[in-house]
Amino acid sequence: MGSAGSTTKATSAAFRRAVAELSHALLRPGTDVVELPSPTQLAPYTYAVAVTVAAPDDEEAASGRLVLLHDPDGVDAWDGTYRIVVFGSCEIDTSMASDALLPEVAWSWLTERLAAHRVDYRALGGTVTITSSCRFGDIAGPPRIDELELRASWTAAGPHVGVHLAAFADFLATAAGLPPEGVTAIREHPHPFAGHLS
Repeated sequence: MGSAGSTTKATSAAFRRAVAELSHALLRPGTDVVELPSPTQLAPYTYAVAVTVAAPDDEEAASGRLVLLHDPDGVDAWDGTYRIVVFGSCEIDTSMASDALLPEVAWSWLTERLAAHRVDYRALGGTVTITSSCRFGDIAGPPRIDELELRASWTAAGPHVGVHLAAFADFLATAAGLPPEGVTAIREHPHPFAGHLS
C-alpha cells in the first residue's frame, strides 16, 4: 500500500469510478441529488451530495446528505477503504414522535432498505434522534414541529456505491411516510408504517 493521501493514478481512477456509481444510481421517482462541497479533512478522497425526496404533490418530504470517503490505505475503524456517512431528517406526526419505540423502528427502516438493495456493507453504526420544536410569540409557522433525524455510517465493500445511495433515498422516503415505489396512496394516514409502532 502507498502512503496516506496517495494520489496515484490507480487510486484516483478507483475513486472516480465510485463517484460515477453515485451519479448513475437508480433512484426512486421524486429523488433529487445535488453535489455539495466535500469535507476534505475526513479522508484523502471525499465526495458529498444532498438528497431530497419529494411527495407525490412535489413538496419536499425528507432531505439529507451522503458523503463518500475513501482512504486507499484503509482505516482500522472502518475495516475497509470506502466509508459512507449519511444524515437525514423529516417531519413526523406528533403521535409518532411520542412513541418510545420509534428510534428502534426507524433504525430498522435503514437496515431493511440496505438489505432490500442487497448492499454489501459492514461496521454499521449511528443514532436516531427525535426532536420537538415549539414556536411562541410572533414567529411564523406551525406551533409545533416534530422531526426524526438519522446519523449513520458504514463501510462499503468496494467502489460499487450506487446502491448505497439508492438505499438511503428509500430510507428517507420510508421515514417521511411515502408509499413504496410503485404503490399509490389511496387514503389519508398519519404514516403508512405506523403499524410498526404498535
